[in-house]
Amino acid sequence: MVTGTLKNYKREEMEEKIAALGGRAASSVSKKTDYVVAGESPGSKLDKARKLGVKVIGEEEFDKLIR
Repeated sequence: MVTGTLKNYKREEMEEKIAALGGRAASSVSKKTDYVVAGESPGSKLDKARKLGVKVIGEEEFDKLIR
């Protein structure tokens, strides 16, 4: 799941990278979500992820994970 404004990626680019690595970029947050990549001004999806205990990462941590 990707939310907020990203600095180094277009949302579609990040979602394509996730899919290419075998993941799925969902459009909503649930207990089954592994990670939320949060950019600037993420809004209610970030709040929901935190409430559900979903790990929230930024672009830099996302880059480290996919290397």
